[in-house]
Amino acid sequence: MQRSHRYLFFCLALLLLPALVCAAAPEMVPMTGGVKLATDVHQPEGTGPWPVILVRSTYGRDAKTAQEYLKRGYAVVIQDTRGFGQSEGEKHVFYADGWRPDQHDGADTVAWIKAQAWCNGKIGTVGGSALAITQALMAPSTPGLSAQFMDAVPAEFYGQVSYQGGVFRKAMMEGWLTAVQQPHMIEYFRGHPTYDEYWNYYNTVAQAKNVNVPGLFVGGWQDIFAQGTIDGFLSREAAAQAPSKGQNRLIMKWSTHGPDVSKDYKLNENRFDLKVSQVRHAFLEAHLKGDTSAAAAFAKVNYYVMGGDEPGAPGNEWRTAETWPPYATTATPFYLHADQTLSGDARGSQDAKLAYVFDPANPVRTHGGANLLLPAGPFDQRKTLEGRQDILRFVTEALAAPMEITGRVSVKLAISSDAPDTDFTAKLVDVFPDGREILLLDSVRRVKTRDSFETVAPLLTGPDQVVEVEIDLWSIAWIFNTGHRIGLHVSSSNHPRFEVNPNTGADFQAPGGEWRKATNTVHMSALHPSALVLPVRPAAH
Repeated sequence: MQRSHRYLFFCLALLLLPALVCAAAPEMVPMTGGVKLATDVHQPEGTGPWPVILVRSTYGRDAKTAQEYLKRGYAVVIQDTRGFGQSEGEKHVFYADGWRPDQHDGADTVAWIKAQAWCNGKIGTVGGSALAITQALMAPSTPGLSAQFMDAVPAEFYGQVSYQGGVFRKAMMEGWLTAVQQPHMIEYFRGHPTYDEYWNYYNTVAQAKNVNVPGLFVGGWQDIFAQGTIDGFLSREAAAQAPSKGQNRLIMKWSTHGPDVSKDYKLNENRFDLKVSQVRHAFLEAHLKGDTSAAAAFAKVNYYVMGGDEPGAPGNEWRTAETWPPYATTATPFYLHADQTLSGDARGSQDAKLAYVFDPANPVRTHGGANLLLPAGPFDQRKTLEGRQDILRFVTEALAAPMEITGRVSVKLAISSDAPDTDFTAKLVDVFPDGREILLLDSVRRVKTRDSFETVAPLLTGPDQVVEVEIDLWSIAWIFNTGHRIGLHVSSSNHPRFEVNPNTGADFQAPGGEWRKATNTVHMSALHPSALVLPVRPAAH
């Protein structure tokens, strides 16, 4: 079995195995409208009432989840979400988990729990990934919660789940929806390629003002929801009601959404020094049992700053802060040049530009990055470059001193194309002295979304029209070591991580429909500069 196939099998097993572990006779709890959801109640030894841990799951009601909380004196409620497991209702994932006027299953479940004699009125929610999504969605319509632990959670669905940079996240969306037995939802989501009213019900940032529950947010730098985890934390810190505002916590790890599988980059063993489970239990004890001393042992923000894997390289350590980002940075442009260098000098001849032919029938293949069902993590991108004429590779000179970046990274391109629409992709890499080009961040932008994700811009009129596109690479904490070079790869595809653009102006290629080659150009003149923008820590610090 090939490595990629083994990884896919492993990830699918993680998704599907819990769904097989269910109680035989659940309690069927009625929701607004009469739909009943399969729910198990586990009570600790002794006499209640107790604080309650709620888990709302798309993966089945695994009784093992309850054990660690029962030992700590919590009652535990585990529920199949609507349309999953033994619960009734339409199979439309997450549709009923938020704040819709007629469907708000999370709030209904909490109201039911509070009415039970075994509940003392304190309720916390826990879970990761899909189980974290159900928590984030319920928070705006559920005022009676005391705490939430959300591991790997997006803050909004359009740009952080389904359409990163306006481009469908093909491998993740198609793979996951098939794995959870809702393949019909693939075409449903493909039917909403711009940010329309549908996505409003999945935007928790816009709803933060209606949240009053503190959250512990946990993410990883190459997780599929990395930026969403940060945005969820920041939105509650800025706009939530008391007691949430100012009481949220953030942990950002080194990690992907799954196991560490890259053989190209060696992770430091100290990445396990911070035990997320300890922080989680302290956070829940503080908010559900009033034991604030336990939580006081941990900082508000814990983050792992990464770096080179050679002995003595700076970084590769846990740090703490009281906010995010942890310190002021300088948005520093590294300009692209026609000799394929990157520098802080905005030099550029009048007609400086580079072009390549993007053939959607032969896309650049995904190799690492923030994936779910594909091998994920910091992979060496030299393999991706082999034999390709449609990737522009830019590098700085070797660094004379370490350079630390922490925060959001973007690429601003001045582009033109002979196609009416196309995509541009970007990869930030650390070019090691030994030649490795380790992937840190990657993303994409569809040209017709250049002005807005709500409405598409006019299609391009020809190769003489130059427009600007910004590619949001999300965030990271990384130190480029002395002797390393900062690298940027620009192309127009990253498949199957992202859907391939047919270059016709259509959102998707119709079955048997047209697609065309595109000659895509990146401009680098003084009039039309292009740059990688990094959040650089000032040297004085």
